[in-house]
Amino acid sequence: MLEEFEKLSSNEKEDFRRMANYLLSHTYLVRHEYQPSQHMTLPNRDYQLVSRLFPLFEEYFALSDWRLEKDDHYGIISLSNKNAHNRLQLNRFTTLFLYICRLIYEKGREEAGRFHIVKTSTSEVIGEMNTLEVLDKKRTTQKDRIEAQRTLAHFNIIQKMETAPWSGDGNHFLILPSVLSIISNRTINEVKKKVEELKTSGAKNQTDEETGG
Repeated sequence: MLEEFEKLSSNEKEDFRRMANYLLSHTYLVRHEYQPSQHMTLPNRDYQLVSRLFPLFEEYFALSDWRLEKDDHYGIISLSNKNAHNRLQLNRFTTLFLYICRLIYEKGREEAGRFHIVKTSTSEVIGEMNTLEVLDKKRTTQKDRIEAQRTLAHFNIIQKMETAPWSGDGNHFLILPSVLSIISNRTINEVKKKVEELKTSGAKNQTDEETGG
């Protein structure tokens, strides 16, 4: 591995270090990304770099028990720890927001096109939550909505289409194919089950509050 690394140019070595740290922080990398300023989806140069040097990145991460994987069909590069270290625990609302995004992706994937990207909005996600009766209107704040979107965007699960900051109800964003790595096709029914469980737990909490339990 060191021999292969030394064959790289100075710029390539710097890019290698930069992307190694990026993957450790963001977990996912997708082949295409939307450029709000140009109003179009373009190839992701960072993805191309990691893809080109994939064997070197793969061996580098394997030394610390990290698994680097690449899905050439959907254009996803993902990093996970074999020992389940460094996992992020999402709060209830962010988890629910993620589940709803996955359900919306499933509905729209046939029209996703060659980029495997599904368009949606904050209001559509919240609307689905209302339809499924899983939104706790008393506890959910604008800040919760913003933080949920920021978190999922940080890990390249969704991407905002506007240059304006995230808001609680006015954003249009893209659900990226990386959502399939978190919640696969095989587990989509489990997602529906989890949504029902969250719905039940939310209703129970509300009843406890009303009865002073």
